[in-house]
Amino acid sequence: MQDESGQVTDSTIAARLTGRLNALPGNVRGALWITLGSLFFTIMVTLIKAIGDRLPISEILLFRQSFMLIVAFPVLVRHFPQSIITHHPWHHAARVGLALVAMFCGFTAVVHLPLADATAIGFAKSFFITIFAIVFLKEVVGLRRWAATLVGFAGVLIMLKPTAGGIEFYGMLAVIGAAAAGLVMILIRILSKFEQPITILTYQVVFVGLLVAPLAIYQWVSPTIHELLLLAAIGVVSVAGQTCNIRAFRAGEATAIASLDYMRLIWAMAIGFAVFAEIPSLTTLGGAALVLAASLYTVHREARRGQELARSPAGRGYTP
Repeated sequence: MQDESGQVTDSTIAARLTGRLNALPGNVRGALWITLGSLFFTIMVTLIKAIGDRLPISEILLFRQSFMLIVAFPVLVRHFPQSIITHHPWHHAARVGLALVAMFCGFTAVVHLPLADATAIGFAKSFFITIFAIVFLKEVVGLRRWAATLVGFAGVLIMLKPTAGGIEFYGMLAVIGAAAAGLVMILIRILSKFEQPITILTYQVVFVGLLVAPLAIYQWVSPTIHELLLLAAIGVVSVAGQTCNIRAFRAGEATAIASLDYMRLIWAMAIGFAVFAEIPSLTTLGGAALVLAASLYTVHREARRGQELARSPAGRGYTP
């Protein structure tokens, strides 16, 4: 609509854009949403890298979880007390504990490694999912999936640059974080068989924050005003990224759009160069290419077999 001066208002522009977006085919809308979500998640880890040298990861996690709790609070209250009733507390405890390991290791690696390296090694989650699905879900994996997994791990090994003195510490943390995130996905798959999504969400949002709070208080470093703004921004882009992923998988088919999440590697290279002057080495590019190719093939095979672990919206981003 127009205001009294005859000019088009912001609400009219927004309505037109929304109308044009909704007119697009579902997979196109899903692709746009997941690409935007991958950008938000890359911005999130960029902000963590920017303040992680001075503020402890526990404090960053506490702020991030607190923000997510505030956003999710109306939904949690609406479903209380049903949302906390469970007959499988140990599954939730394992999921929360592994989520903490995944985020602590993953975020620490982001702070100390080049952004592209940490992002690419994080994609190893897909290969760990393959292995853990065999062990815990008794899933049958064919020769081609095994080959893709071995190629992917070879790419990770190339990026880790092992020497006679061993493997770089923060590179190993990135691998441990990816493995923990893979186990989280397996537990989500198991929990989803007998728990409501709101119950899984409640335990993740509430208890990750509660468990990290004592360590954050012990390690507390008073943030500056600038750092407080960045911490708030981390919370905003975390929620924005998750929202984009939810919209993406509602609008489009997982088989068509899941692979676009790997745009995060492109964003990481671009932002790493622009913000931190990081130039990926040929070793990094070669290893990342193997990881990316193997990850995309794993997603493709899951699509062919009707499985949804490596390409599930629940596994997107740094919110195990």
